[in-house]
Amino acid sequence: MKIGLPKALLYYYYAPLWKAFFNELNVDIIESNDTTAKTLILGKEKSIDESCLALKIYLGHIEELKDKCDYILVPRIYSITKSEQVCTNFNALYDLVRNTFPDIKILNYNIDLKHHHSEKNGFIKIGKELGFSIIESLNAYNKAKEIEKNYYKNEEKKAKEELRSNKTKILLLGHPYILNDNLIGKSITNYLKKNNISIIYSYQIPKDLIEFNCSKISQKIHFTMNKEQVAAFNYFKDKVDGTIILTAFPCGPDSLSNEMIIRKRKKHPTLLLTFEDLTNNTAVITRLESFLDMLKGGIHL
Repeated sequence: MKIGLPKALLYYYYAPLWKAFFNELNVDIIESNDTTAKTLILGKEKSIDESCLALKIYLGHIEELKDKCDYILVPRIYSITKSEQVCTNFNALYDLVRNTFPDIKILNYNIDLKHHHSEKNGFIKIGKELGFSIIESLNAYNKAKEIEKNYYKNEEKKAKEELRSNKTKILLLGHPYILNDNLIGKSITNYLKKNNISIIYSYQIPKDLIEFNCSKISQKIHFTMNKEQVAAFNYFKDKVDGTIILTAFPCGPDSLSNEMIIRKRKKHPTLLLTFEDLTNNTAVITRLESFLDMLKGGIHL
């Protein structure tokens, strides 16, 4: 038996947890390859025009993975705290994939704390579907949570190391599936590293500081994953030389949180890059060059 993990969207939040859980149960996994132009083309063919770039990429990963495994893991996530919600794409992901790819087998779990569907119960459900007992699944989940916790602690340490650097420091702010995608974020990070820039990622903020730092900018953000970005900006802005925001068009939650950040930035140098298509990144590189020149010249817009 082999479980497929599409390397897009939720993968970049939950990969350490997923991989550790299946490894503890000795279940084989296969990840899709890094995003390529072909991945995006395949995703566009499966998407409606109004879909955001990140969702198109996700469907392309499903298409590339579907004949290589027995199941593809596609969770449904509605709320991971009782008073908030996540992106509607994550709410509909299971139904969207099931209807777009009716022939594939989907391994699914549901997180919806508003209606008492916890992550732990979701993983026990997965284990049961794969033939494991509640005890086996629960033990695997608990061990996987420890590995996930250590992963994010390590990310916090990486950020601290970068902040101690004497190089120019830039906060790269956005969803992990944008920042780490081979076709979107990696083109930015590669350019910045080539120019000797220290990069701090918004998801490297200590998790226990998100609520406090988000409240300094807004106490009314409804979308959980955007709270992390807003909090990261407040937490890191005085520790870095500038911020680059990466977002995929047309993301509704991002359009709100990005506007909050830009209004609160004061004189902090901030560049917003919105990706709708990826056929040519010349304009993006030109804007990056100008932004870095501005930082080096001490110009604050």
